[in-house]
Amino acid sequence: MGEQLSTNQAARPGASDTLLRIAVLIPCHNEEAAIGKVVKAFARELPSATIYVYDNNSTDRTIEVARAAGAFVSVERLQGKGNVVRRMFSDIEADAYVLVDGDDTYEAASAVPMLDMLFSEGIDMVTGTRVTSIAAAYRRGHRFGNAMLTGIVRSIFGNRITDMLSGYRVFSRRFVKSFPALSSGFETETELTIHALELKMPLGEIETPYRDRGEGSTSKLNTYKDGARILATIVALVKDQRPLQFFTISGAILFVLGVGLSVPILIEFHRTHLVPRFPTAILSTGIVLLSFLSMVCGLVLDSVARGRKEAKRMTYLSIPASIIRR
Repeated sequence: MGEQLSTNQAARPGASDTLLRIAVLIPCHNEEAAIGKVVKAFARELPSATIYVYDNNSTDRTIEVARAAGAFVSVERLQGKGNVVRRMFSDIEADAYVLVDGDDTYEAASAVPMLDMLFSEGIDMVTGTRVTSIAAAYRRGHRFGNAMLTGIVRSIFGNRITDMLSGYRVFSRRFVKSFPALSSGFETETELTIHALELKMPLGEIETPYRDRGEGSTSKLNTYKDGARILATIVALVKDQRPLQFFTISGAILFVLGVGLSVPILIEFHRTHLVPRFPTAILSTGIVLLSFLSMVCGLVLDSVARGRKEAKRMTYLSIPASIIRR
């Protein structure tokens, strides 16, 4: 491959005289203290990029500060980061998308190597994996929760990610315009990751410095509530994407429970040839039947899921790739 082209003045395949359109997407809720610095930092690092701030019902001066810093500002009334991401992905047309939080915790300079990796290697999603020595920036509970949830997803969908909950990512147009965006809150990062893993998209990761929020900026993440929502999202996506695995496990649990209830009854019947506990016998029979029904549902839904996966893959392939040859 020939000489590498710069990220901000790169050509699309077959159109060497056409500048790439880079969009920086910043979802915001009450980030008056930080959003101006974030917009200016990305404008400095990516001077040809267009910066979009989508405000999510802020009650402070986020909109005024973002607009004064030079960003294009829009409003999404449905509360939740997932709703904002869905709106941004729907509204904005570009060749590459940089998604970053508006709290000034991520390093804007990391966007350049992330974009270079995206184009030079033909990758669909590059994740900025967080690296920090600041305890307040990445609290122990958040580290543990991220490691646990990432580990669950890695074990089910593929061992290709290390920081599933990072809010700093770069996407190809192919990814953005084929992403269904069904979640509403902070679980959107989980949905982004599983979508890429399930379709076996080319992925990349680059370490990026992660710092604490500045003075006047407060986190909107509720460790336990949002952690539970993310876990529920993982379970729901396993059910949707891997129904055979999901319903086989649930069927096996029901089968073991049903057999366990029947063991004392069988022992008593072998000893006395009597069945004195009819309700328990009927219950165990029903549970075992439900276990087989669960497995049958898994087989049927697995065929449906395969068809849905093929349709999503065809939608993904219908969008031209943005690859910069070097």
